[in-house]
Amino acid sequence: MLEKAYYDKADEIIAYHGAVESSLIPIIQDIQAEYRYLPPELLVHVAGKLGISEAKAYGVATFYENFSFEPKGKYVIKVCDGTACHVRKSMPVLDAFYRVLGLSREKHTTDDMLFTVETVSCLGACGLAPAVMVNEEVHPRMTPEKVEALIAKIREEENV
Repeated sequence: MLEKAYYDKADEIIAYHGAVESSLIPIIQDIQAEYRYLPPELLVHVAGKLGISEAKAYGVATFYENFSFEPKGKYVIKVCDGTACHVRKSMPVLDAFYRVLGLSREKHTTDDMLFTVETVSCLGACGLAPAVMVNEEVHPRMTPEKVEALIAKIREEENV
C-alpha cells in the first residue's frame, strides 16, 4: 500500500481535472508525470473516485503504450528501432546502453533508479537515425561509442 501522500496528490489531480469519466486519461497522465509511472493502487483509487470500474480504468491504461505500471528511472532512454534506425544499426546502440548501465532485455531500470532503457517503434526522427531520446531530448546519429560519453555526461551532471 502506498503512503497517504500519494492518495492526497491523486485527489488533488482529480480535483483539478474534475471527477468525471472523461477526465480519466488526463488524470492518469498527470499521476504518471508526478511519479514517472502509474502506481496500480492509484489507478484503482482514481477509478473509484470517477465512479468507473477498475477494469475500465485498467483497459484504458493498458491500451496506451505510454502508461507504465513499473517505476522508471529519472532518465528514460528510448532507443528507436523503427526501420530507418534499425538498418542504421540501432541494436548495437541498445546493447551498448545495456552494457554500460548493467541492464538487459529483462531488466530495464538501474537499481539507483537513475536510468530506464526502452525500445520504441519510432521517434519520428528518421533523418537522424539511429536516434535516441533521453527524456525529451533527441540524440541523433547515436553510436555505441557515443553511448558511453552520453551516460558519463549525465552521471557527471547528477554529481554536481
